[in-house]
Amino acid sequence: MRTPALYDATVEHTRRGPVDNRFSYRVHMWLVDLDDLPRLPRGLRWLARFEARDHLGDPDRSLRDNIDKFLAPYGIDLTGGWVLMLTNARVAGYVFNPISVHWCYGADGDLACLVAEVHNTYGERHAYFLRPDDSGWAETDKEFYVSPFLTVDGRYLMRFSPPGERLSVTMALRQGDETPFTATLRGTARPATLPAVLRAAVRRPFMPLLVSTLIRYQGVKLWLRRLPVVHRPPHVPQEGVQ
Repeated sequence: MRTPALYDATVEHTRRGPVDNRFSYRVHMWLVDLDDLPRLPRGLRWLARFEARDHLGDPDRSLRDNIDKFLAPYGIDLTGGWVLMLTNARVAGYVFNPISVHWCYGADGDLACLVAEVHNTYGERHAYFLRPDDSGWAETDKEFYVSPFLTVDGRYLMRFSPPGERLSVTMALRQGDETPFTATLRGTARPATLPAVLRAAVRRPFMPLLVSTLIRYQGVKLWLRRLPVVHRPPHVPQEGVQ
């Protein structure tokens, strides 16, 4: 997949019991190579920036360095390889990423692992180290508070298709015999040329702020429907869990 690219996508959230709720919205997201981050002309850089402070690791190091450091304890060495990241760009000084996905490839061109970096609306983040099985699915314990209406327990089942012309992402939370929450993203890629970036900015201006506002709006709706609020536990910074 050539980068940088923009995915025109639909995100859908489905919540089941005790209050059912489903909503979807249109987004555009970036696919970038961490070794070759896009840089817009000076007067337009406020439309899309990619900064280490918005993701896991040391804000004074590069995004690629931080991924390499994060993967080292898992025995992953990407020397000679590359990392593709699906994310929202920082727009006009603001960014919000419910999830950023990193596809990590070794020097042989094979997928070594995935890193799913989850952010909540409280300014916290958590990264999950994933090794998909032959069918593309990966599982991991939920270790991070995201929704004020879901407890921090259960297991995530995740599937991220290889980033190509079409992209499919599925995340389902299993708690016992129930699946109280599922999120999907389905998108189609196009080259992130300057005209394409400008069109995306006109069609969906301030994309990260829009996403953040929509999520908060849905939370207010659930609260008004008297869905019980789960207390947010103290967050212990932890960059990853296997």
